[in-house]
Amino acid sequence: MDELDGRLIDLFAQDPRIGVLEASRRLGVARGTVQARLDKLVGSGVITGWGPELSAEALGYPVTAFLTLEIRQDTHGGHDAVGLHLAGIPEVIEAHTITGAGDMWARVVARSNTDLQRVIDRVLGEPAIVRSSTVIALATQVPYRVLPLARVAR
Repeated sequence: MDELDGRLIDLFAQDPRIGVLEASRRLGVARGTVQARLDKLVGSGVITGWGPELSAEALGYPVTAFLTLEIRQDTHGGHDAVGLHLAGIPEVIEAHTITGAGDMWARVVARSNTDLQRVIDRVLGEPAIVRSSTVIALATQVPYRVLPLARVAR
């Protein structure tokens, strides 16, 4: 990434609905340059999508919790089977295999604390999961973000 790539990413982050022609005008470069740079950034995996960012809270899921899952190590499929199971639960918005006290970490959302129990029970429906521990998020101090990395990667 160079300075122009960074400026292009900043511009589209601030105004995602801007067109290529308007971006070229604001950046002072040719339309073809903007399109080629965008194609390069998408092709290399730096830009991963153009869809809208959604708020789970606005969709009716104000409770966020983090589940640390312990996975039975002697089962066929193990982490992959658990990952497939979690991908089938809409309230699981993120899952990662981890090191440390547990084997997998999942970020889940729920409509209420009572509903969170339903989500946890559904997660625990996979036989490869031995147990889970849960922490409920009280407030978001730093939301998920990647833009600051793009700014320092230049």
